[in-house]
Formats: sequence, C-alpha cells, structure tokens
Amino acid sequence: MPQKPSHRQAIFLMIIAATLWSMAGVLTRHLDAARDFEVTFWRSVFAAVYVAGALLWQHRAQALPRLISVGRFGLISGAMWAIMFSCFMIALTMTTVANTLIVMSVSPLLTALFARLFLHQHIPARTWLAIALASAGMVWMFIDGFSQLDARGLAGMIIAMGVPIAASVNVISMKKGGHAVDLIPAVFIGGVLSALAMLPMALPFRASAHDILILAVLGFFQLGFPCMLMVRAARSLSAPELSLLALLEVLLGPIWAWLGAGEVPANATLMGGAVVLMALVFNELASLRKP
Repeated sequence: MPQKPSHRQAIFLMIIAATLWSMAGVLTRHLDAARDFEVTFWRSVFAAVYVAGALLWQHRAQALPRLISVGRFGLISGAMWAIMFSCFMIALTMTTVANTLIVMSVSPLLTALFARLFLHQHIPARTWLAIALASAGMVWMFIDGFSQLDARGLAGMIIAMGVPIAASVNVISMKKGGHAVDLIPAVFIGGVLSALAMLPMALPFRASAHDILILAVLGFFQLGFPCMLMVRAARSLSAPELSLLALLEVLLGPIWAWLGAGEVPANATLMGGAVVLMALVFNELASLRKP
C-alpha cells in the first residue's frame, strides 16, 4: 500500500483531480467528428490504458496480482466508476448540460447520508451547512438553463441520477475497503467496463486522428490520472469532504469553456459558483483548524 497522505496533501490531490476533471467540456469542444457514445468509449479505453500502464510501471510483475486482489470492494468501486463514466454521457444525449449538472449536485448530500448509514460516521454541522450552501449555489449556477422537461428529458435526468448515486457508493466503497487493499486497479476495471458498455452504441467510429489525440489526452489526464488521485485522497479525507471537493469540477468547467472556447458564462453562473466556492473553502478551513 502507498503511504497515506496527510489531510492537507489529500485536499491538494482532490483539488488537482477536480481541476483535471473539469477540462472535459473545453477539450471536447475541439473535436472534429467524434460525438456522444464514441467520446465515452475512447475516453474510457485510454483511461484504462493509462491506469494499466501506471500499475505496470509502479508494480511490474505484481501489477496483475494487485488487480486480482481488489476484492469485493474493488469490484464494487470498478462498477461504480463504469456507471459514472457512462451515465454522464448518456444523460447528455437526452437532456441538457444544466439539467445533468443540477442532478449531479445532490452527490455530497447522498454521500453524507450514506456515510452516516454505512460508515456510522459523525457528520459535523459545518459539513451539512457546506452541503446546503453548495447545493443552493449549484442550482443558482444552472437554473437559467433548466429546460422544460419532456419525456426524453425526464428519462435523461433519471439516467443522470446514476452519476451521484454511483459516486456516493464509490466513495463509501473506497472508505470501507481502501484501508486494506489498493483500489487504484478499480479505476482500470471501471474503464474496461465502460468501454465495453459503450462499444455497441459507439459504432461506426467517426473519430479523426485529431480527435483520437484529444480523446487520448482526455482518457489519460482528464479521467485516468485524476481518478487515481481521488483513490489516494480517499485514504485521508472523509466521505463528505471527497464529494464536496469533487464539486470543483462543475464549478471550474464553465470557466475553462469561457477561457478556451469563448463560451461566456452567465452572471448567475458566476454568482452561484462563488457560493459553491465559499461553501468549499468554509468547510475545508474549518476542518484544518481541528486538532
């Protein structure tokens, strides 16, 4: 097992992870032909390749035994990664980005509830307050884009609900099993399962060589690497902290789209984002003041 990071190091790892996750939107804006399920397929393939390469480089002959020894929590975590990788993209094909992200904003609340139920973890009042503020900020950010729902849009939001549910279950799995076994191989399992699930819907492939290069960057540095960082951070952060810090992905996404693709965010997006950021900073500063 790698050395357990300190609490501050774990916060830093999660900030890096969420920042890298948030690059997805601006990078996909520069794709030529690859769309929807094909993007998820190639991103999952390259994420699996990256994690496999990292495991081989770090552990060499012990890489396969580590993969085999992930146990039931590793298999659960791998399945949850696959659901998150897949459901987000499927939801975006059926409903708006705003609708999808509003659904995802319930993740910290679900994680806190699951931590209370399954980990018997005491959740401080400050964390409940931070969750409430962050959720309100998320709704404020995207309320202008909240579309009138038709049957397809409603189905898309139901599928999008798989993302926060899977994310919360994944965090609980990492907290329960991560102390005994290395769960980084679970990210590889998730990439493989997601790629297999997306393959039938991704055909026929349309990605150009330019697209493949962007998708490789997405798989390596926007998915595989940050997910590995989250697994490391999970050893030192509480379940609600992990989920709250992951909201930085949604907070930073519109900023990168503004800087890298010229998509100017609405005032509500900036104001709501400020509330989310205030909630995250409040929670982490309060936690750092604990003995």
